[in-house]
Amino acid sequence: MTQDAFRALYERLREEARHGPDDRRGTLNHLTPARVVEATREVRTGRTVSLAALVETEPGPDNPDPAAHRMTGPHQQDIGTPGLYFARDRFAMNVHGDADSHLDALCHVLYDGALYNDVPAGSVTPDGATALTVDVVRDGIVGRGVLLDIPRLRGVPWLEPGEHVTADDLTAAEAAQGVRVGAGDLLLVRVGHRRRRREAGAWNAADARAGLHPEAVGFLAERRVAVLGSDSNNDTAPSAVEGVAYPIHVLTIHAMGMHLMDYLQFEELAPVCAQEGRWSFLCVVAPLRLPSATGSPVNPIAVL
Repeated sequence: MTQDAFRALYERLREEARHGPDDRRGTLNHLTPARVVEATREVRTGRTVSLAALVETEPGPDNPDPAAHRMTGPHQQDIGTPGLYFARDRFAMNVHGDADSHLDALCHVLYDGALYNDVPAGSVTPDGATALTVDVVRDGIVGRGVLLDIPRLRGVPWLEPGEHVTADDLTAAEAAQGVRVGAGDLLLVRVGHRRRRREAGAWNAADARAGLHPEAVGFLAERRVAVLGSDSNNDTAPSAVEGVAYPIHVLTIHAMGMHLMDYLQFEELAPVCAQEGRWSFLCVVAPLRLPSATGSPVNPIAVL
């Protein structure tokens, strides 16, 4: 995609996504209370499936700055001795990496000197963000989740790094799986990143990964999707747009006000959906309450 075509798409999506000058929820406006109630009707068996990957503490080619976990208690001399002691630990994490499952807040993307809906970029300070933070979703995101499995559609175990998911892929996956993405849905797109990583080994995903083509964002806008998630970064690398490294992040978060979930895992969910013959479910997302943060580790749960 040329820079001019990208800019035209960006401007169109931005204009179509207007929810008023004071809006801070973006596409979550599509996820109305009535649609939440309707989503609960997706629950039939009560089976729950995690959509998050294990948090890793060892460095790798795609995770040079992994999460840090250390025990702070009890002291070794106290273990096995009479009395009461507590096991305690400390956890630190680089939220926006290329390995751990996380949610991007609307303050995550600064583009052309502003955040979503013309919120000044200066609202992101050295001490944290003051607007559009993950606190916008402090009450959680609950709605109808839809998984579109693109490797299944193409008859391959995974998409290779650099391959794009197009709008045609999304509509073809709908037809093949007998499901349709609708207003207020949480759209989850499987590219097979986690399976490839498990079977072929980790690689530098910052430089090469499968993801959506920018034109596919028009599908999200047309269907009025509330949230987008993937088992990759959502963006393809190398980028399809010269000069814009993360076009999907710019188009969704910045132009449309859409929260993203990156590096989820669907290797447990996809077989369950195939077995039950349905690809929609209740999806519950509960980010941590971090009032000035640009994102949060996340463990979405599918309830079938």
